[in-house]
Parts: sequence; C-alpha cells; structure tokens
Amino acid sequence: MRAMKDIFNPGIDIQPVMNPMGFTYGSNVFGPQAELRRLDDIRSSLMNPHCEGPEMVYAIAMDVGKNEHRRLLNELHLLYGVVTYSAGKLGNEPVRSQGHIHKVSSYSGSSTPEVYEVWSGKAIIYMQESDGDEPGRCFAVQAAPGDVVIVPPYWLHATVSASLDEPLTFGAWCDRDYGFIYDGVRRHQGIAWFPVYNGRNELEWIANPHYHPSELTVKSPRSYEDLAITGGTPIYTLFEEDPEIFRFVPDPKSKKEVWNNFVP
Repeated sequence: MRAMKDIFNPGIDIQPVMNPMGFTYGSNVFGPQAELRRLDDIRSSLMNPHCEGPEMVYAIAMDVGKNEHRRLLNELHLLYGVVTYSAGKLGNEPVRSQGHIHKVSSYSGSSTPEVYEVWSGKAIIYMQESDGDEPGRCFAVQAAPGDVVIVPPYWLHATVSASLDEPLTFGAWCDRDYGFIYDGVRRHQGIAWFPVYNGRNELEWIANPHYHPSELTVKSPRSYEDLAITGGTPIYTLFEEDPEIFRFVPDPKSKKEVWNNFVP
C-alpha cells in the first residue's frame, strides 16, 4: 500500500492510503475497515450519469478515534469519521459525493451539524439550505489543508475534490446516530449547482434546472468563534483539550441561536 504524503497533521494517527483505497491506523487508534463508494453508486446525482471516471470514488470510515477516548465518545454521543477521495474527474465534473441531509437523530430530535477538517488536497464543501424545489441560500466553501468548515443541521451538502491530481482527505465530527437522507437530491437529480470543469480545467458552477432559480456564493471558510472553535488546532486535539467543545454536534439545539441565518 502507498501512503499519501504532504498531509495536515490531524492530531490522530490515521493515514489515508491508495491501492487499495482506505486507511491505516496507529497502534493507539481504533477504526473499521473503510467502506467504498463506487461510481455506479452516485451516478444518479451527477450532471452526466453516463460519465466515465474512477471506479472507486471515495472510501469512508465512520467511528474512529484514540483507544483512550472510546468510552468518552460514546458517552458524549460523538463520532469521528474520515474520508478519502480518488483524484481525477467524473466526466467533466470533479470527483465528489452525491449530497445528502443528515437524518433527524433519535438522540436530539433534530438533524445534526457536521464539522469538517481538510487534511490533504483541495476541498469545496457545497451546501444549500433545503433539498426542496427552493434550495434557499447556496454556498461553495473553498478549503485547504487545516481549514475547518461547518455544515448546519437540515442543510443539503456535498463534498467536492477541487484538485485534479491530488486525492482529497478530510476528518469530521458527527452525531453518533448519523444517517444520510438522499431523497431530495435524487428527486432533483443532483444538488442545485453542479461544479464543472471548463476547457481550461477551471471549475465553474452550472445551475441545476430541476430546482427553482437560486444564487450561489463562493467563499473561503470563516472562523467559528461563536462555536468556540479557533484556527490552527486540529479538531481532534480540540476535543482532547475540552471534550465538551463539540457538544453542539449531537445536541444542535444547545446552539440554536448560531443556526439562525447561518453563514459557513
């Protein structure tokens, strides 16, 4: 197996690998064998469902962590996941996920947020307020290694790899009672804005005609002082230093004022 280089240090000994795609874990880290998402699994959400691209689009491992934190993570209802993407294109689109909304958790009675941290490659965290005909506000947040991006509860979101020749890897804090709802994105045959490479291999955005018209804001990540998350420290390390800092992930109602008119 070939490990990828030049990776942001996430504060936990997990290494993404290719051929085969997945992860290796350090001696003090627990984690499952990665699940693979194939191109055939996501075709229905692409602008061109018949496109060619990597057969293995991405690998995902949910519920990883340091052995010493296994009990605490369960008590706090927190889950840490890692994902790595293939390099390349899906037809004229970048390698990306199909998009989903987080289900209503039995723990909180609410859909839950997600806290992304990019480890390697270039990411665009795409999100829209709704998976209905009116998508609401739409954002494409461009993120580099070390950047943090937060998706609020109930928002449809997808992760886009914005590098043609470098795999994307990221870690994320999620609710332990996670689940993905694809109904809206599949009903509209994709997200409200498709990322597409033009003839110069530059990313552009094309509106999906199956939604009502909307506007897209392309932006950089912001700081999240309103959630006590400061830049420069890995999100797993922030959890180690203060296990309560990500309480809002399984319990989003504890920070309900933050989600009003949220800007990522």
